[in-house]
Amino acid sequence: MRYAPPGLCVNDFALLCDDDGSYAVLHLQGPWTNEFDHLRMETSYGRATSTDLVDWHPQGSAFGTGLPGRFDQQAAWTMHPIRHGAGMAMLYTGVSGLTPGGWPLQSVGLAYSDRTDGTGWRRHGTAPVVEADARWYLTGERMGWRDPFVVRDDESDGWVMVLCAQDASLPLEVSGCVALATSHDLEHWTVHPPLLSPGDVDELECPVLEQLDDGSWLLLGSIGATRGFDAWTAPRLRGPWTRHGPLGPTGAYAPRIVAAPDGSRVVLHTTPRRVGLTDTGAHCRGMLAQPKLLSTPPGEAPRLEWWPGLDAWLDDPADTPALHAVGDVDVSAATTSTPVDITLRADADGPALTVHHDGTRLRITGPSEAPLGETTLAEPPAS
Repeated sequence: MRYAPPGLCVNDFALLCDDDGSYAVLHLQGPWTNEFDHLRMETSYGRATSTDLVDWHPQGSAFGTGLPGRFDQQAAWTMHPIRHGAGMAMLYTGVSGLTPGGWPLQSVGLAYSDRTDGTGWRRHGTAPVVEADARWYLTGERMGWRDPFVVRDDESDGWVMVLCAQDASLPLEVSGCVALATSHDLEHWTVHPPLLSPGDVDELECPVLEQLDDGSWLLLGSIGATRGFDAWTAPRLRGPWTRHGPLGPTGAYAPRIVAAPDGSRVVLHTTPRRVGLTDTGAHCRGMLAQPKLLSTPPGEAPRLEWWPGLDAWLDDPADTPALHAVGDVDVSAATTSTPVDITLRADADGPALTVHHDGTRLRITGPSEAPLGETTLAEPPAS
């Protein structure tokens, strides 16, 4: 149920839904290695298609770096394609080269397509359409101006773009912010002060905006230091924003929200692979994880839940070992006073894959209790 193209890894991605209900994913791709060079190895977008967001079929590359001398000559990073007229427009990150200190110089470009399946892109000119403004953002060493995400403005008939950037008014180690720019035509942009600058984040990557059914907004942002993503909500796009903490477990990164075939909102994200495909192998660039249901109850923090669309992929219940298994274990408030340890796999030396729950933390350990993953629950589980 997880996807990566043969011989490659998936990094940041974008999802498209076509008129016939089929889906396409555009994703950064590169070789499967624990020594990844994102400047030399992320030079094209892979593309895959699906009818259910679970079973993905690779379709080759769909976009790549620009010609020598252009703003995207070095690398092509995170993108956001949107419907535009009868076709699509795509804002994307281009890397032109390096600063004297070896830091990638980033800006945002624009491409158009007459199609709606994620292919047939043609660049809009040879220059970026929006760059970091030094009044509010770092523009040289340690700068950030990437991961554009575009939505319709809720205060005008124009567009709003959010990006990963570094707040020039804060110390570098806590300068991660969500930058803001506006446009009336996608080609001419005005940069504004940060939409969100928490003051305790090193990098706030891959921001995603989603307007909820009641008109309020949800923002998801990936935290570089924790390798997870947090959630914020606001009554209006320009805030004020309320932080709700981690939405996914450690290792879940670069989320995207999309309407599933059953009409529900689901979140897909990347998850790391391990070198050698062993539980204790070093982390490396990853895969596209299976969808998770996005639940946003009124007055409560957003959360991720099991998506029923995955039920069709499960085998019948069994009491024998299986490579992939799903089960229900009671960890309600009545049981949280006693830690719960569930051994999913064992070998001759003892447990090889175990889930631990102590009321607030979920941990995954491998052989000899080697830590594999951990997340802290924002509130005790109800079921």
